[in-house]
Amino acid sequence: MELLILSLASLLAGFVDAMVGGGGLILVPALFAVFPGAHPATMLGVNKGASVWGTAVATAQYARRVDMRWAALLPAAATGFAGSLAGAWLVTVISPGYLRKALPFVLLAVLGYTLAKKELGRHHTPRFSGHAETAAACCIGLLLGFYDGFFGPGTGSFFVFLFVRWLGYDFLNASASAKLLNTATNLAALGLFAYKGHVWWHFALTMAVANVAGSLLGTRLALRHGAGFVRVVFMLVVSALIVKTGFDAFAQ
Repeated sequence: MELLILSLASLLAGFVDAMVGGGGLILVPALFAVFPGAHPATMLGVNKGASVWGTAVATAQYARRVDMRWAALLPAAATGFAGSLAGAWLVTVISPGYLRKALPFVLLAVLGYTLAKKELGRHHTPRFSGHAETAAACCIGLLLGFYDGFFGPGTGSFFVFLFVRWLGYDFLNASASAKLLNTATNLAALGLFAYKGHVWWHFALTMAVANVAGSLLGTRLALRHGAGFVRVVFMLVVSALIVKTGFDAFAQ
């Protein structure tokens, strides 16, 4: 029964994550609900072990239909991997608890800005090219890679927002680019959790199949309906993240 519940949660998480990120909003609480006595690192390890496959498949699906800017994105993925490792190491030294109460307000600012800028992310007009675009993408990768390893909630959505706001991508191209970088940060965190023995592979691999199925559905829907649809889903997911992270931070 536990595996069935978690597989369904992983399917839904992969579906949402493929479009705008935020799959952890669904899967991580499900893991803690099913195994309330488990070590938190183990639950996070299982989450990464399942979700990394969905983000990787989503990246491959987007790459077939979206003009990915590989010259900038591949170095950014490498810096995201390094940043995630650094963040994961730091969390073994100091607690990220102080970020918990700040996160809902950061997400609220992201949502407010997106609502205020009606045309934000509707048109794909990259602001940079060449080395400037690579440098900007690498900064995003390093910053959010570190955040993903150190704390994590909302990483995929933050990737999408920064690609839209800073690099000038539309929401569809931003989501495609975010999937590549998020795959790299997930791989780094998964490697660390696996090294520490914090992955239950018999759960993670079965959940990964469901996550990939959800990811394929979400990617297909995003590609079919385009940037305007992804923008709406982005705002819905960020709104849900605000409620969830706000409850976690202040309800206790």
